[in-house]
Amino acid sequence: MNLFDTHDAPLEILAQVFARIARDGLGPLHGRAELVSVQQRQVSLSLLPEPGEPGTLEVEFVTPTELKSGNGLVDIPEFGVLFARARDRVSILRELYGAGPPLNIDFRAIGERAAAVRMKGSELHKVNRSRRSSRTGKVHGIGGFVGKVEYEGAVSEFVPYLKAAQYTGVGRHCVWGNGELRVSQTTESTGRERNTLSLKPPNPETVESKSLSLVSLLPRLESKV
Repeated sequence: MNLFDTHDAPLEILAQVFARIARDGLGPLHGRAELVSVQQRQVSLSLLPEPGEPGTLEVEFVTPTELKSGNGLVDIPEFGVLFARARDRVSILRELYGAGPPLNIDFRAIGERAAAVRMKGSELHKVNRSRRSSRTGKVHGIGGFVGKVEYEGAVSEFVPYLKAAQYTGVGRHCVWGNGELRVSQTTESTGRERNTLSLKPPNPETVESKSLSLVSLLPRLESKV
């Protein structure tokens, strides 16, 4: 769980809630669980452009993802659309929970540069999922595409935004676990993977489903692009 309100994060209350869920059960069948521990770590990221050569960027959509462009959903996640949704989500979260206004960048200019990055290949498939509201009884679709996409071009400028998106999620229904992604970059000159970015921290034992991550990156997300 990632918390973006870092000023007064209700960590103790959340720990009590999860402890009660573990005791009383979760879902229609009241499945039981054991709350092993609650851990906290602080994450700080910058959106300043990273220097780098043209290369490739591989994005893995780990959970079902839906991206909107214009008035509808897209079937193919072109880079310009993916970047725009990641940029907008980070900007909104910063405005809601951060230390100031939305990102101070030229949205149109950076969006045009992102649109110039082309898709090199993809291995995607559609996943159909739904959830039933316990309050209204209505069923809502929360499906989307999963799999990997490889992009090619001047991608280094956009890597910090996708790095942030690994914590914020991207697209629709992020609060239900959709839009989780992982990113890795390969530079053109070396052909080696550079800046592998994933949700897993250096010590994977410190953050699991039983942990809380206090994400304090948003008040520090600034860019002069």
